[in-house]
Amino acid sequence: MNWEEVLTGLENGSLRSANKVDGVWQANTEVKQAILEAFKAGELVEENGFVDKHNLMPQKFTPERGIRLVPGGSSVRRGSYVSKGVIIMPPAYINIGAYVDEGTMVDSHALVGSCAQIGKNVHLSAGVQIGGVLEPIGLAPVIIEDNAFIGAGSVIVEGIQVLERAVIAPGVILSKGVPVFDCVKGEMLERGAPIPAGAVVVPGTRPVNEKLAWAKEQGIQMNCALIIKYRDEKSDASLELESFLR
Repeated sequence: MNWEEVLTGLENGSLRSANKVDGVWQANTEVKQAILEAFKAGELVEENGFVDKHNLMPQKFTPERGIRLVPGGSSVRRGSYVSKGVIIMPPAYINIGAYVDEGTMVDSHALVGSCAQIGKNVHLSAGVQIGGVLEPIGLAPVIIEDNAFIGAGSVIVEGIQVLERAVIAPGVILSKGVPVFDCVKGEMLERGAPIPAGAVVVPGTRPVNEKLAWAKEQGIQMNCALIIKYRDEKSDASLELESFLR
């Protein structure tokens, strides 16, 4: 397939830049390569005071698509999929190759990076940054599975996966360099490992390691993330309110 066919397939949801195969998310390298080729083939044009590649200009929306794109500066780039029932609050941005499934809310100042995969009924709260991964093409993008809640100002990058029904509290930073401690099970997750299904994650700190003796003497702490519980009825009740916004 050429890049034009791939972009069309991404927009209608028949193609994805990452797929779950035997329970493991894998990048679709053919699709990602086509996206890179589209960038090379594009020529700069001006439209409504903005300049971008002619073949990657923002999508147009109609009521028939069943998507609420609230006025105020949001943009959905060509080659991304936004399903029926999605709400996009201003300003927000959804980049090429991204997939946003049914019933998800993309709140104000939220970014869905290139090729990121967002599941059904996810809430990306205000200021959430979901990183994009185009290169290297074999690297899987950030994955947020169904019914996850991502709190305001959280940053999730470097291909981190958040599995279904997980709750990420406001201000949590997740990357391959940030350790995640499961305080329920009494263990540290492997670096870059998926956030378990139903986990409730809050920001935390940890002492610097022994190699940084001076910093340790000063009592300096470093960033980490803490799993403090797994979702229960009380957790679900605290997240119910958003259904009234739909």
